[in-house]
Amino acid sequence: MAVGLVWDERYLAHEAPDHPECPARLTAIRRALEAAHLWDRLVPILPYPAGEEVLRRVHTPQHIRRIFETSRSAAVTWLDGDTYACAASAEAARLAAGGVCAAVDAVLEQEVAGAFCAVRPPGHHAGRDRAMGFCLFNNVAIAARHVLATAGMNRVLIVDWDVHHGNGTQNIFYRDPRVMYLSLHQWPLYPGTGRAEEIGEGKGTGLNRNVPLPPGTGDEAFLAALEDGLERAEGFAPQFILISCGFDGHRDDPLGGWALTEEGFAEATRRVCRLAERTASGRLVSVLEGGYNLEALGGSAAAHVKTLLERR
Repeated sequence: MAVGLVWDERYLAHEAPDHPECPARLTAIRRALEAAHLWDRLVPILPYPAGEEVLRRVHTPQHIRRIFETSRSAAVTWLDGDTYACAASAEAARLAAGGVCAAVDAVLEQEVAGAFCAVRPPGHHAGRDRAMGFCLFNNVAIAARHVLATAGMNRVLIVDWDVHHGNGTQNIFYRDPRVMYLSLHQWPLYPGTGRAEEIGEGKGTGLNRNVPLPPGTGDEAFLAALEDGLERAEGFAPQFILISCGFDGHRDDPLGGWALTEEGFAEATRRVCRLAERTASGRLVSVLEGGYNLEALGGSAAAHVKTLLERR
């Protein structure tokens, strides 16, 4: 199966001193893919900078302008206590958003069966009008809206297994009947959202499914919860599946408290791929979110990509 990869040197320019969301995350992923002899098996997908029309499908003009304005400052701009932008961050963020759209395009045009987007900055905490939790633009939300706007489809599933709840993604689609959001995340943990009773509103009622899991959750409990969520999602009959692919649930990650392994991430990938084959003609794009222990991040990403390549 041909699998695409979005990875670009320009993502490395987004940087602040001593911050856990750092360029070394992507270089660790590349090293792990090369060491596992996976890098050369992937089809490169060139990202393009997302334009304002694409960004406005998700974000307000004021938020977009705020991010763009950070490029004028030589100093690091702090958008909240955790989230930074340097002079190169706006370009990196536009390329991250455009990279996921390019991956969607490649899948829709059947150039690849699926794709992994090793992009940064990450996205799932970013809301319509604010940066948050290391995230500037909400990459996976932009990808979902890109599918809806360009592919003539009206049912997109987002599976988010980052250890932190994707509050931005939830809020963006909370009333949207075209997008189902399934999040497995640690509770309690930043950002403090993601209760099971948060199920959506209006026409989106029932399409927001949160599965909070306690600290110490390992592969077995995580996979059982994921399987239950995917069974419910199958009734939605998604036509395209996106994964907010955080690896900070790994047992060695410093910012989470789960106990997942590389094998757990591989099996989670396998199960989402099976659903994609059943309902979405295999159409699947995964988008990097968290993961802050470099060795665990690289190993987990390699296990994820290897599973994408092996799916039938």
